[in-house]
Amino acid sequence: MPQDHRTITVSLTADPYPILIGEGLLGRLGSFLIERGFQSGTRVLVVTNPEVQGFHGAEALTGLESSGFVVRTLVLEAGEERKTPATVAAIHDAAFAHRLERSSLIVALGGGVVGDMAGFAAATWLRGIAVVQVPTTLLAMVDAAIGGKTGVNHPGGKNLIGAFHQPKLVLIDPRVLVTLPEREFRAGMAEVIKYAVIGDEQLFNDLEQAAERDPRGALASREAMGPELLQRLLERSAAAKARVVAADEREGGLRAILNYGHTLGHAVENLSGYGTWLHGEAVGLGMIAAGDIAVAMGLWSQADQDRQRRLVAAAGLPMGWPALDPDVVLTALQADKKVRQGKVRFVLPTGVGSVTIRDDVDPATIRAALAVAASNVVFR
Repeated sequence: MPQDHRTITVSLTADPYPILIGEGLLGRLGSFLIERGFQSGTRVLVVTNPEVQGFHGAEALTGLESSGFVVRTLVLEAGEERKTPATVAAIHDAAFAHRLERSSLIVALGGGVVGDMAGFAAATWLRGIAVVQVPTTLLAMVDAAIGGKTGVNHPGGKNLIGAFHQPKLVLIDPRVLVTLPEREFRAGMAEVIKYAVIGDEQLFNDLEQAAERDPRGALASREAMGPELLQRLLERSAAAKARVVAADEREGGLRAILNYGHTLGHAVENLSGYGTWLHGEAVGLGMIAAGDIAVAMGLWSQADQDRQRRLVAAAGLPMGWPALDPDVVLTALQADKKVRQGKVRFVLPTGVGSVTIRDDVDPATIRAALAVAASNVVFR
């Protein structure tokens, strides 16, 4: 098979797996699974949502059936508000009806919500069967589909119920982003910016240069960005995630840096009601607030914070903190998964390309950062 795609390996000790990135890969999903050791005749449950099914379901189905897989498709209404144990139970019901065995697999065809739920269902069906991630949103391509974190939400917080369950393969076809709404694309750019801030100064510079060439929105849509820059961003982001996951598979230390912007971002999602803000939009707000906290603590410069603000704005992401009671936000932070012995751990930038983890952020500093974020100062 011609190598018309980029392969990035997540180098886990026990079970490494590839991330394939290239135009037109979706229709060849079955052949890539055969290469990974799956047998013709294997039962496959494809989990997706109505929009993705309408645009891409037929191509995925043909790609699987042409390699001899026995496929059934489960179409679920997706959305953060439906990311619940009840939805996972519906996947389990479909797995039972399709007679999935230990050698079977679940394919997650969709965004981060579908990937999280399908991955968690795979982790818990027959005590664990294979899952393959086929992300169809930018956010899922650069973040959610890679690394094996699966789960669903609890009324008390986001992703409190879950498991680590690594995929056997991640297949990324940038062509499917043609059907992605621009708001979803912009939300995915928040995670790309995250990777740039936490560990890839060159990626940050590339994003800045693109924004300078087209200040009207080079980072806010697939069309404005162009295929070459998009491919480069996908590769660098996936490689960054793969390096961190390989070094810390179960978030015992280093992997926590991937939560940059997520501590306060999750509070925005939860307190505003799931579905009000897209995950990436909330992460963008969380990064801005974390940057303000870092400035207040003397960890990084106001100049770097201004650069981050400009980049978030160039991606077309929301800049103003929502009208949330600071006391309620501080209480919500205590439910975050990253709390240790009652202390909230923040990932804070120390420079473009480097971050630190701190558990000594004073509540007054958090309040001040929220006030600054609420002022809706936009840097263009």
